[in-house]
Amino acid sequence: MTEKKVILTGDRPTGKLHIGHYVGSLRNRVALQNSGEYDTYLLIADMQALTDNARDPEKIQHSLLQVALDYLAVGIDPEKSTICVQSQLPALNELTMHYLNLVTVSRLNRNPTVKTEIKQKKFGQSVPAGFFIYPVSQAADITAFKANTVPVGADQEPMLEQTREIVRTFNSIYNQPILVEPEGYFPPKEMGRIPGLDGNAKMSKSLGNAIYLADDPDTIQKKVMSMYTDPDHIHIEDPGKVEGNTVFTYLDIFAKDHEHVEELKQQYRHGGLGDVKIKRYLNEVLQAELEPIRTRREAFAKDPAAVYDILRAGSEKARQVTNQTLEEVRDAIGINYFK
Repeated sequence: MTEKKVILTGDRPTGKLHIGHYVGSLRNRVALQNSGEYDTYLLIADMQALTDNARDPEKIQHSLLQVALDYLAVGIDPEKSTICVQSQLPALNELTMHYLNLVTVSRLNRNPTVKTEIKQKKFGQSVPAGFFIYPVSQAADITAFKANTVPVGADQEPMLEQTREIVRTFNSIYNQPILVEPEGYFPPKEMGRIPGLDGNAKMSKSLGNAIYLADDPDTIQKKVMSMYTDPDHIHIEDPGKVEGNTVFTYLDIFAKDHEHVEELKQQYRHGGLGDVKIKRYLNEVLQAELEPIRTRREAFAKDPAAVYDILRAGSEKARQVTNQTLEEVRDAIGINYFK
C-alpha cells in the first residue's frame, strides 16, 4: 500500500474568504482531500495574522470562525481533513526559534515575497519583527507536519524555497534526516488570478472589490451589476473588448456552457450586446455556483459551538503530530536534557 503524501495549507484569518480564494485554492483543496491520496492539514494561521494586526486582535478572533465556516461550506470535511489553529500548537513557536538560528537577516531581506508584501502594506521602516521573520514561521508550520506537498500560488515559491533551505541546513548540521523538503502544488497556469470587481489585478477586502462566499443573493447581484467591463463600450451597438473585461474573465472561470460564452464574446466584439445582458448572465452563473455553498455555511453558522469543537479536535490531533516533530528536533540538537 502506497504511503499517503502529507499536505499542509491554510489561510490567515483576517476576514471572510471570497471567490478568489475559492477559485485559487479552496476548490482545489476539496478535490485533493477527496482524492484519498493525502493526509490533509488546514492551518488557520492566526499567529501569522497577528504579525500585522497585533493592535486589532478582535479582528482575528472574529475572523477565525468566519474562515472555519467558509472551509466547511465549500466542502472541507473534518473526517478527511484536519482543521487546526496555529496559536494552539506551541511546538510551532519553538521550532521557529530553532530555525531562526539557521537563517541570516540578509537572507530574509532577499525574500521577494516578503519584500513585495512589505511594500504593499506600506510599512516603510516600521516593519514588525514578527512579520519580517514569517517565512521562518511558515517553515516551522510546514516541517512540523512533515508536509511534502504545499498547495500555493506561484508567487509563494520563494517561501517554499526558504523552507527547503532551512530543511537542508538543519539536516546537514545535525546529521539527521529529520525534516522533509516540501514541494509546491500549483494551480493550473491557465487559471491565473481572478481579478477584483473593479478590474484591479487583485481581489481583496481592503480594496472593497470582492464577492464573498457568505454574500446573499441581492449583494452578489449588486456587485455583479457594478463590475468593470470595457470603458469604451458605451452603446449596445458599439464593438466591445473581451480581453481585460472582468465579466468575461469571470464567465471563463465559472460558466459551465463554454460554447455559449464564446458566442457572447463574438457578439460583444462585433457590437449588439450590452453590458447589462452579460452581467445578468454572470449573475445567474454565480448564484448557481454559490447558492449551495451559502446554504451549507448558514447551516453551520447556526451552531458555532459545534464549529469550535471541530477546531478543538483538529488542533488536538495536530498538537500530537507537531509535538512529535519537536521532540525529534530537540533530540537532534541535544537539548532534551532530562529525557
